[in-house]
Amino acid sequence: MVSKRMEQVRAEVQGRLDLAISLMPEGRLRDAMAYAVLGGKRVRAFLVMESARLHEVPAEAALPVAAAVEALHAYSLVHDDLPAMDDDELRRGLPTCHVQWDEATAILAGDALQTLAFELLTDPAIGGAETRVALVAALARAAGARGMVWGQEQDIAAETAVAPLTLDQITALQRAKTGALIGFAAEAGPLMAGSDPAPLRHYAQALGLAFQIADDILDVTGTEAETGKRVGKDAAANKATFVSLLGLDGARERAAALVAQAENALAPYGDSAESLRELARFVIQRDK
Repeated sequence: MVSKRMEQVRAEVQGRLDLAISLMPEGRLRDAMAYAVLGGKRVRAFLVMESARLHEVPAEAALPVAAAVEALHAYSLVHDDLPAMDDDELRRGLPTCHVQWDEATAILAGDALQTLAFELLTDPAIGGAETRVALVAALARAAGARGMVWGQEQDIAAETAVAPLTLDQITALQRAKTGALIGFAAEAGPLMAGSDPAPLRHYAQALGLAFQIADDILDVTGTEAETGKRVGKDAAANKATFVSLLGLDGARERAAALVAQAENALAPYGDSAESLRELARFVIQRDK
């Protein structure tokens, strides 16, 4: 059930992103932007659409928000892959943006995708001005120096730190780097509806950590062909991860416990949230 719904969301969001990017001037920048938003699991978009559905927000109002969070996520991946950051050459089974074009084009494409995200949040289809401003503010907090960007900075700093990070430090880092954007996506629905975001906030906190633990596990057990990106890079960089600190079995147990927490957080929604429960189980069963 969830896989079919995710495919539908993927197609809808891809169409919305393609349309927005097609309005840009022709050239390398537009081509690089279009390339950067291809593929992906669209977990964040799915969270937006499902959290909106749970709060009776129309799909046409939620779609620009789902596209916005994916545009911002794509920008973060383009910049994370740069030689000055994670220095990756493969993303989603394709050459990374700076490899496909060049570093300057990749930086500019990331910049443009970030600003596109906030432009998408101004779409009148979302709702009134107050709602749109609230979404802009929430995404800025999640993506900036209190959220995703701070987490990335901490992740880079950890590579040259004298002592490896502790479990608490890794948890705080990943709550920001991976979890902040997932949190925004999950809370978008109640924010648009003017409802209590607490249940979905607790859900997203557990989901985000489970998602990252699954990534750490795949970096050890996965293959490049399966994941579509370079594997073994954390060990090569001598970085502390959930796997290095907990072991493979311990990491799997922690991820399973977090999925249970995520599912329990959805109790107020009853059977209506079954797709989000399935998503939580999916994130630790995936192979990419």
